[in-house]
Amino acid sequence: MIGKKNIIFGFFFLALTALLGPVMILSYVPQVGEAAALKQQKVGALQQVAADGFEKDLEPMSAKQIAEANTHAILALSSSLNSQAAMDEIKGGPHAHGNLESLLNIVVGIFLSLVAAKPLMKQLISWVFIVGTILHSGLLYLSRALGQTWADSIMSSPVGPAGPALILIGLILCGIVAIQGYRGEPVKDGLF
Repeated sequence: MIGKKNIIFGFFFLALTALLGPVMILSYVPQVGEAAALKQQKVGALQQVAADGFEKDLEPMSAKQIAEANTHAILALSSSLNSQAAMDEIKGGPHAHGNLESLLNIVVGIFLSLVAAKPLMKQLISWVFIVGTILHSGLLYLSRALGQTWADSIMSSPVGPAGPALILIGLILCGIVAIQGYRGEPVKDGLF
């Protein structure tokens, strides 16, 4: 079965990218919580100052005091947003794309067992999806989750778009093969 490697690859890659969930929780959530608490404290103090008509202890606040309260609130807000950026970068990149492309490989593996096509075409489709996944979400994983800067260099080079392009080419090839040979039941490889 030609698609078997896609199914196996898909499940292992899915486990690898799903592992990013606990990693994000253990690595980033404490920092995000601390920054959110500080933001709430500083922004809350600024909201209270505004609600009190910019008075403190029944005395009007000076422009300097108002500016300092505003600055502390803005810096705390910025710190809170920055603490979430690393986690958002992992969620939006390798975690989401890796999970999607893992499941896509599993589906393609099953699809290849249900379609009658030349073995060479089925092998091409199979390898296009595996290589496309490695060049796309695999490099995202190395770059964003593991901080490997060389992976960033590859992604920003002319090779970078190859991963997503291969996935799209694979989808088009699946559509063409489905038109010609989809059977809806398991097909022995080599029969078309």
